[in-house]
Amino acid sequence: MPYRLTKIYTRKGDQGYTTLGDKKISKDDLLVETVGTIDELNSAIGLVIALQIKNKDVEAGLTQIQHELFDLGGELHMPMHIAITKEHVTRLEQMLDRWNSTLPPLTEFLLPRGNSTSAACHVARAVCRRAERCLVRLHRQVPLDNPELLRYLNRLSDVLFVACRMLARDSEEQEVLWEHERT
Repeated sequence: MPYRLTKIYTRKGDQGYTTLGDKKISKDDLLVETVGTIDELNSAIGLVIALQIKNKDVEAGLTQIQHELFDLGGELHMPMHIAITKEHVTRLEQMLDRWNSTLPPLTEFLLPRGNSTSAACHVARAVCRRAERCLVRLHRQVPLDNPELLRYLNRLSDVLFVACRMLARDSEEQEVLWEHERT
C-alpha cells in the first residue's frame, strides 16, 4: 500500500478552506464541523482505551467503534460510498444489550464521574451526543443518503453510557445517583 500521508502540511488550508472529496469548502462549514466532531469523539474513545481498560470486551468493542467512526467520517466525505449499515447498528444494539444485562437497573440518573476511565468515557459519551446533534443539523440542511449514520451515533451514545457504568463497576467504583430534590 502506498503511503497516504507523505507530507503533513500542505498550506492549502491557510486561507480557511479545505477539500472534502473534490469540493473546496470553508473550514466552518457544517460538514467540516461534523467530521471534526466525529474525529474528536474518536480521540475521546482513544483516551478511554489508553487509560488501561481492565475489561477486554469493552476495550475490543471500543476499538471496533474507533474503526467504524473512521468509516463514518469517510462516508460523510463520499456520500455515495455506504460504509455504515443496518448491521453496524444491530451490532451496537447487541453489544448494548449484552453489556447492560450485567449491570444493576438504574433508579435515577447518574452523575458523570467515577474513576478516571469511566469519567473519560462520560466525556466521550457527551462528545458523541454533540456529534449526533451536528449530524442532525447537517441532515436538515442536506438530507443524508444513509439514515443509518444517525441511528449509529444515537446507539453509540447509549453504548458509551453503559460502558461508563461497566468501567466504574470493574474498578469497584460506587455510582453516584443524581439527587433531584437536593437542598
